[in-house]
Amino acid sequence: MVRTMCILVSDDRETGEKLKAYGQHNGLTVHVYTTADWQKGMRDAAFVHQLTGEVPSLVTGSKPLDEGAKILPFPTGGQRVDSNGRVQTINELEAQAIESAIHEFNGNLTEAAKALGIGRATLYRKVKQYNIDPSNARKKRVA
Repeated sequence: MVRTMCILVSDDRETGEKLKAYGQHNGLTVHVYTTADWQKGMRDAAFVHQLTGEVPSLVTGSKPLDEGAKILPFPTGGQRVDSNGRVQTINELEAQAIESAIHEFNGNLTEAAKALGIGRATLYRKVKQYNIDPSNARKKRVA
């Protein structure tokens, strides 16, 4: 049996309420969790079973489901408008996300690419495209 479901993991209560209203209007099951509730739930087999209908072996095994995973916040903190009041472009948002991930992983491009969900070669190409210097993140870690 196929269920149409939307899961939002956010600490922004207003966005959660908007999504729930949208879901009710469109016959969509919506679950909204705070980041803390989600992380706690991913370690609980009953929670995962409620979402998926099956008990995954990773939850019931020795390793938690999200081990090694790191959730990065959206780079603008929810704001999509720059200091001049104009809407940021996709390229500007992408560049910010890449810089944020590189800094989060102290200049380790392989880990940053994994967190962003892109290949390492793609990240290298985008770093060059946006003139991002990963060595700055490494320097800040040492300092």
